Amino acid sequence: MKGTQSLRPRRLLLTLASPGVAVLLLFFALPLATVAGDALGDPGSFRRVFANPMFLRSLGGSAVLTLVAATVSLVVGFCVALHLSRIGPRWRALLSFLIALPLTFSGLIVAYGFILAYGRAGLVTQLLGLLGVDPAWFAGILYSPQGLAFATSYYLIPRVVMLMLPVLVNFDRAQLAAAESLGATPREALLHILLPQVRTTALTAFCLVAAVVFGAYGTALALVGTRLTILPLQLYSMVSESGSDFPAAAALALVLTGICSTVMAVGEVAAAYGEREGART
Repeated sequence: MKGTQSLRPRRLLLTLASPGVAVLLLFFALPLATVAGDALGDPGSFRRVFANPMFLRSLGGSAVLTLVAATVSLVVGFCVALHLSRIGPRWRALLSFLIALPLTFSGLIVAYGFILAYGRAGLVTQLLGLLGVDPAWFAGILYSPQGLAFATSYYLIPRVVMLMLPVLVNFDRAQLAAAESLGATPREALLHILLPQVRTTALTAFCLVAAVVFGAYGTALALVGTRLTILPLQLYSMVSESGSDFPAAAALALVLTGICSTVMAVGEVAAAYGEREGART
């Protein structure tokens, strides 16, 4: 009887886990295995990817775009989350809902919205034109790497806010009051008391949004087409062109997946380290 009873929780766990395992196998493991088979089936696929002069330029472009967009998103998202943590629960819940809305939009919808607002005939562009700003010059910024980083940050900031907000809400503000009572300025209390306690969460949020922007192509494709040299757009060009080198495209997809997975792994390690440090204190 005891053996039968001990098996029931295991069967229940397996039953509950089976849908998730099936989704993981069908929509991640199987496609990844197929892509890996195409890449590894041609011994020279990775060599052709790394020998392509576009690879290093695209890698550098992706790195710069990721660093700028993730940094801006982290700074703005932290400030927004800090403000939300200081207001009442009702307003916090309402504003959190509004801030999270961009997460429901696809990259193409975000790009289209920015074109309507900041394009040559966009509302913001026309209003600035009344103040003497050249519409062509202002609209050109949107279709540049800087404009792409700005548009990408629109749906990265809510991710940072959602990650940072619970930590800031649960932070004991009496520590800041104690530091200020001992002579520290609010800025010094923030830098030396608050930031060290939330830095692991901030690093996790940075890695998450960095992985998202590094592998995203929808917004970039809609705004700048294939003119911008970043890895997702290089991969798109290799796949969309007729008669392209599909083994090399599969190899580049694996490289892109590996980089994004490595960035995510850094965030997970930081989160685990933060949990261990929190348990010790």
